[in-house]
Amino acid sequence: MAQIWAGTDIGKTHHHCVVLDAEGRRLLSRRVLNDEPELLALLADVLAISEDVVWAVDVADGMATLLINVLLNHGQQLVYIPGLAVSRASAGYRGVGKTDAKDATVIADQARMRRDLTVLRPDDERAVELRILTDRRADLNADRTRRINRLRGQLTSIFPALERAMDLGNVGPLILLTGYRTPAALRRTGRSRLETWLRNRKVRSAEVLAEAALEAAGRQHTAVPGEKITAQVVHTLAKEVMGLNEQIAEIDKLIAARFRDHELAEVIESMPGIGPLMGAEFLAATAGDMSRFGSSDRLASFAGVAPVPRDSGNVSGNLHRPRRYHRRLQRVFYTSALISIRNCDASRRFYERKRAEGKRHTQAVLALARRRVNVLWALIRDGRCFQRELPVTVAG
Repeated sequence: MAQIWAGTDIGKTHHHCVVLDAEGRRLLSRRVLNDEPELLALLADVLAISEDVVWAVDVADGMATLLINVLLNHGQQLVYIPGLAVSRASAGYRGVGKTDAKDATVIADQARMRRDLTVLRPDDERAVELRILTDRRADLNADRTRRINRLRGQLTSIFPALERAMDLGNVGPLILLTGYRTPAALRRTGRSRLETWLRNRKVRSAEVLAEAALEAAGRQHTAVPGEKITAQVVHTLAKEVMGLNEQIAEIDKLIAARFRDHELAEVIESMPGIGPLMGAEFLAATAGDMSRFGSSDRLASFAGVAPVPRDSGNVSGNLHRPRRYHRRLQRVFYTSALISIRNCDASRRFYERKRAEGKRHTQAVLALARRRVNVLWALIRDGRCFQRELPVTVAG
């Protein structure tokens, strides 16, 4: 058992570290710059108190990355306590104010008392790369969604019929909007010239898109105030969305290449419904190290596909989705379960059986996702690929 506990409240430029002994007495309290020489000096001072120390942090990535790697590179034991848990635990400590020193004290004290905290370990380089790339892809997707929503809003203000007719998630309508954005411009161009313009830009089903655009133009003959400048904004937004589409396509290729370099890629991708992108998200969230979770049940809880009880008094069997879980990992299991229903007979039979038991669609898919956690866990543990059909044993 450790002799002292060092809790660190993580900040962008500075961290605050508090060291407690086994009785909860404060031995050290220091604000340190998020810089390697300062962190090494802190490490030396804490080890001077006792070499038998457990470090605890409330952030496991981002601005805590340098501190975490300094500690791990020096063989220190490090645990993670979520910020929400720290916030809730703070209510049980003296004082109503909030300071970095108090938060660091709570972190150290919780690490001293609890034995269920996640132990942080050095990550595999490829898993770190996948985490960085998938985070970047998520940011690009969010940017694209915001711009598409703005584009819809601007287009609706001057040409609502065209906005209704266009699926702005596809490249064809975006290309159309880079050239034509008002009813009058579309009517002046005409069907033949518009189809030719679209085909020259390699738009698929150019005739269908041209017909839909001209039909929308025929339904509006009123030019609204600000139409000209709004049309320019629509043009800019359409170009931005197209640029983001290109960036996402490029990073998808990079993610797929990095994923297939991982030793577990073949095992993970053998699961029906999981391709390179979802497999990369899985590795980014778990590093492919199942020993971090201890069991498939803990992995399912981390992924948010295992219900938790909310019983009280005479109420029992009241199960709900957990409030704290890894949302992107849940999306991996839930989305892959949806896909597997279409292309895997075993998954489809399981889903249909749950539906026959009276479960709603979402409940049945979550049940399938939970089962798939067990399967993937076993495959990674045994180092073997998924088999759609059981092998036939020939009697000797």
